[in-house]
Order: sequence, then structure tokens, then C-alpha cells
Amino acid sequence: MFKTLIRTIPDYPQPGIQFRDITTLLQDKQGFSAAIEALSQHYAGQDFDKIVAMEARGFIIGAALAVKLGIGFVPARKPGKLPCSTISQSYALEYGNDALEMHEDAIQPGERILLVDDLIATGGTALAAVALIRQLGGILQQAAFVIDLPQLGGMQQLATAGVQGFALCQFEGQ
Repeated sequence: MFKTLIRTIPDYPQPGIQFRDITTLLQDKQGFSAAIEALSQHYAGQDFDKIVAMEARGFIIGAALAVKLGIGFVPARKPGKLPCSTISQSYALEYGNDALEMHEDAIQPGERILLVDDLIATGGTALAAVALIRQLGGILQQAAFVIDLPQLGGMQQLATAGVQGFALCQFEGQ
């Protein structure tokens, strides 16, 4: 069901990339609700303290899921967007480089964290968030995504880092 609600935009942001656009899923009230419900059911009964989600589409999924699970929410943002003291982690995208930042006090040592984003491709963004969470002493064992692009190996990268990933749907290719 979820795949049918996700638009594919060819050659965006550069030639050869098939951009998977979740805004069409978010616009569909039944689809968006079903996605959050499916993720919450997958993690029901598990003991998390907070969700960490990446800018920007990850915020939408992560915040809604945090409310549904009754836990806190921590944004991982682009550099210069957070107002207090931060830690930073650079990473490579499939089409460039970037960095993520989190507030130094966003996670207390020993807190159990669920990582959330809209999509996992090469795993660069997710692994940057993993590094930030672990630097702050968070316990991260699981990550949730709406979309997995399995050919790009991001889920395998997470598994190698000791994080079990789950996605609502997969798309072949880039």
C-alpha cells in the first residue's frame, strides 16, 4: 500500500537519481495514518525513551511516531540550526557531503533511542546520527524508515554498526 502512495521523481536532485518523494504519502490522510500506525505496531511493547529523527522529512515521521509511542523526540539538524551547544558529525551522501548536529544535552547516558528517517539509501545520514547518539551515551539498537533502497546497502551498513533496521517498503534502484 505504501509504495503506491510514494511519488518517484526521476533525475532529482541530479541525473541518475530516482527521488522517492513521501510528500504524496503525507498528503493522504489514510496513508499517513497507516504508516504511523504500522511503525507504532512494529515497535509496540519495546522500551524506548526517545526518538531521534533527521532533518527534514524524518522530523515528520519521527515526531508523529514519538507522540504515538508516548516518548520524547530529538531533532538531528543541519549545521547552524540548533540554538544551544551542539555536537556535530559529517557524512557522505550518495550525491554530496553534509553534517548533522544535535544539542549536547539531547540524550542522557543510558537512554534507549529509536532512530527514524523517511528513507535509507547508502546509510550515511543514519550512521552520522548513530555516531551522535552514541557520543552522547544513548543506547541505539533499532532504526525505522518508511523506505529502504536495498541496492544501496544502507540497512547492511546499519547492521554492521549493530543497529537493526526496519522499513515499511522497499524500492529497487537508486
